[in-house]
Amino acid sequence: MKVVSMGLSHVLSGSVYSLLKSSRALKLVGLVIMLFVGKTTISSIQAAENQFVLSGDNCKIEFIGYKPTGKHSGGFKKLTGSAMVAGDITSLKLTIDIDMNSLYSDDTKLTGHLKSPDFFNVKENPKSKFVSSKVEKTDSGYNIVGDLTINGKSKSISIPSMIEIKDGNLKIKSDFKINRTDFGITYGKGIINNEVDLKVNVSASK
Repeated sequence: MKVVSMGLSHVLSGSVYSLLKSSRALKLVGLVIMLFVGKTTISSIQAAENQFVLSGDNCKIEFIGYKPTGKHSGGFKKLTGSAMVAGDITSLKLTIDIDMNSLYSDDTKLTGHLKSPDFFNVKENPKSKFVSSKVEKTDSGYNIVGDLTINGKSKSISIPSMIEIKDGNLKIKSDFKINRTDFGITYGKGIINNEVDLKVNVSASK
């Protein structure tokens, strides 16, 4: 009877130990899950805090095209995009989608022609896009490097820029040139200059 009692006690002790061990393991798992969820939540909050939503209201993109007899200016009224900052300014990541149907110029007839297959072929390519790959510090400011897609063709470009992030505000000012033939736009070659001036002005708040 004593042997049976000792055996039963041993079994019960083992069961209690197993339960305690399982309980500790469950607590450890729960703690790990809580830490993971907490870290994920904090990361999500930080990401939201460091994201700027871009639109045609706070991001202006304008262009000037030249020809021997003069020049024409225009721009794009609608776009969507985002700017993310994970540290200093060199961590900035930009994504911009331009609605090509929102193109305008200083001449109504020219606006229609620019949307035609001779130029941007808006019906076939309703969106243009820029996605940054890196931001480099320079002596005079920054270079935003990334892929620009126009007319269905992509090219890596470097955009000299002045960038400021302060008190929850993002400001970017850029003046640069692109060659329209890099994007398959060759209409009027020899009459219309291949180089086009682009100006970008961002003033966004969180």
